[in-house]
Amino acid sequence: MLKYWVWLAELPGLKGPERLALLRHFGSPEDLFFADREELLLAEGVTPARAELALNRDLSAADRILADCQRLGQRILTIQDAEYPQRLRNIFDPPLVLYVKGRMPVIDEEAAIAVVGTRKCTPYGIACAERLGQELAASGAVVVTGLARGVDSAAARGALRAGGTVVGVTGSGLDVIYPPENGDLYADVAAAGVLLSEYPPGSEPEKHHFPVRNRIMSGLSVAALVVEAPEHSGALITARLALEQGREVYAVPGPIGAPVSVGCNRLIRDGAGLAAEGWDILRDFQERFPEKLRPAKNIPAWTPLPTRRRAAPEPRQKPEAAPEPETAPSLRTVSQEGLTDDQMALLRALEPEDPIQVDDLIETTGIPARRVSSALTMLEIDGMVHQHDGKRYTRLVTLAE
Repeated sequence: MLKYWVWLAELPGLKGPERLALLRHFGSPEDLFFADREELLLAEGVTPARAELALNRDLSAADRILADCQRLGQRILTIQDAEYPQRLRNIFDPPLVLYVKGRMPVIDEEAAIAVVGTRKCTPYGIACAERLGQELAASGAVVVTGLARGVDSAAARGALRAGGTVVGVTGSGLDVIYPPENGDLYADVAAAGVLLSEYPPGSEPEKHHFPVRNRIMSGLSVAALVVEAPEHSGALITARLALEQGREVYAVPGPIGAPVSVGCNRLIRDGAGLAAEGWDILRDFQERFPEKLRPAKNIPAWTPLPTRRRAAPEPRQKPEAAPEPETAPSLRTVSQEGLTDDQMALLRALEPEDPIQVDDLIETTGIPARRVSSALTMLEIDGMVHQHDGKRYTRLVTLAE
C-alpha cells in the first residue's frame, strides 16, 4: 500500500541509503512496518539506535500526504513500480518515491539531457540556455531542468517553444512554486511533460534540497549540460554527480574573464564536451537513439542579445592585491547520528586546513574507490567537506564525541 511507502520515505532520522537497505532486506515497506526489533537488528548495518527509529509506527503524516496528493492531482511513483526509470533506480541513492504531476515519458528510451547553470546568469547565459533548450528539443531530446531562476528556466522555455518534452525536477513540493514567478512555467511543463519531486506536497524549498535534487536530474539523463557556472556552483556538483553516475558532461564556453564562466571553462579544460549547439551533444547519442534524434531544421538564426542597462562597474582592485589564500571556515560540530561508517572514517581522515587527495584517502581508510567517491559526494552535498582543485578535500565539521 502507498501509505507504507510514504511512511518509509518520510521516516525521521534515517538517510536515503539506510531506507534503501531496509527495503532491500524486508522486500516491502509494509513488511518493514510490521517487523519487530529483533527482526530489524538482523538487517545489515542496522544498529539498535537505527532500529529504534524504524520502530516509529506513526502513519498520520503518510495519511495527510496521500490526502494532499489526491486533492492536488499528484500521484506517487515508487522505486518498485515498472514506470520508475531504470536509469534513476541504478544510481547510488535513488529516491524511494517520486511525486508526479503530468505525463511521465519512458525516460529509459529517451535521450534526456539535464541542462543546469547558475541562477545569477548573464544575458549571454539566458540566450544560450534558451537556444540550446530549443535545439535539443527540436532534435528529439527530452530536456531535464530544475526550473530554478536563471539557466534552468531559460532552458525549459526554449524546449517548450520547440514543442518538446520537459522534465522539471523541483526542490520543493510540486504545489510550492519556486521561484514564485514561475507559476506559468510550472503549468506549461506539467502540460507538455512532467513535474517530479521527492518532496511531498507543502514542502518548502529548503537550501539543502537543491544539491540533493541534482542527483535526480543527472540520474534521469544520459548527459548533463552546464551553461554558466561560477567557481563554486551547484551546477558543478551536478556535473560531478553525472560523471560518477557514468553520464557524459558538456559545457558552454564563456569569456575567460567572466566569473560565471569559470566553472564551464574548467570543465572543458578537464575534458568535458564543448557545446555550441544542441547537435554537438546529440550527435554522440544518435547511434544509441536512431529513431529519436535528428538534426533540427528551421531553427531561427541567432539574434543579437537585447540591449540592457549596464550595471555599475565593480570596484577596481589595487594592482598589488594578491588573491586571498584559501582559509578554512570555522568548524561546526555535527552528530555522528545519520552518518555512515564510510562517511565517519573519511571525516576522521580529513584535515580542516590541509587538502588531501582522494587517492590518499583511499589508501589511508582502506575503503574502495567507488565507496569513497559516493561518501565524499554526500558529505559535500551536506556541507561537511569542501572540494579543492585536483580532487583534494578538507573537512568543514568536527564530529561530536
